[in-house]
Amino acid sequence: MRPDLPDPATAPELFEGVLPRRVFAYLMDLVIIGALVVVVSVFGGIAGFFTFGLGWLALVFVIPIVILGYYAATLGSPRRATIGMQQMDLVLTPTRGAPLDGWKILIHPLVFWITWWIAWPVSLVVALLTPRREMVHDLIAGTLMVRRSPMERHWRNLAGARS
Repeated sequence: MRPDLPDPATAPELFEGVLPRRVFAYLMDLVIIGALVVVVSVFGGIAGFFTFGLGWLALVFVIPIVILGYYAATLGSPRRATIGMQQMDLVLTPTRGAPLDGWKILIHPLVFWITWWIAWPVSLVVALLTPRREMVHDLIAGTLMVRRSPMERHWRNLAGARS
């Protein structure tokens, strides 16, 4: 863990309500991803007629690419949050010193979906037991989810202390 990461004992405002906010952000993102999948499926369905079924076969590959593209575009943005996370005032922060870029951005959602499919109750229990409310996929991917607005103040205070 990086020493500049916030501690729930000294900065509780960063972690207040993070777990319910994550759930609502996830539900918002599911709606957005669902809409993207419907749009791509309609185009793939139409393309399937004109390509003698190849468009339908391509959907098996295109739909996961669209979903990962959503995460890459949103988590890879300067806001480091999906649209649902942005609406819930959340930001994804690296915990192991390396910035969130490249493959690390894709690892977080991939590990999330795998752990969610396998044992979502375990992930929620782990989040309730960790002081920073980290879920299993956060621990594996080396990320931390905190409230954005208090975290921006935390970052400003760190920058001011260094100068």
